[in-house]
Amino acid sequence: MNEPRRLPVVRGRVQCTVKETVPVDRCRLCVHSALVVVKGRELPSPARAYCSRCRDAPDIDMAKVEAVVCDDLSGEGFRSIANIIS
Repeated sequence: MNEPRRLPVVRGRVQCTVKETVPVDRCRLCVHSALVVVKGRELPSPARAYCSRCRDAPDIDMAKVEAVVCDDLSGEGFRSIANIIS
């Protein structure tokens, strides 16, 4: 499994790991969150936009996110961007 996972948002939650669903808001701060899908458009996730210092990244309302493209291929689950940028 080398492809990023496309995690649909169901009632405000995504299937983060096999055993855990988490609120989609958590993806805002996760290093594995590569893209978010809003109105069918793939946009850089807030975490990736912040890490890449992309100042013109759109402000994303996580309540409107339909899916998250997640590159967590090892099943690690949530890892905060704070560990990387600090």
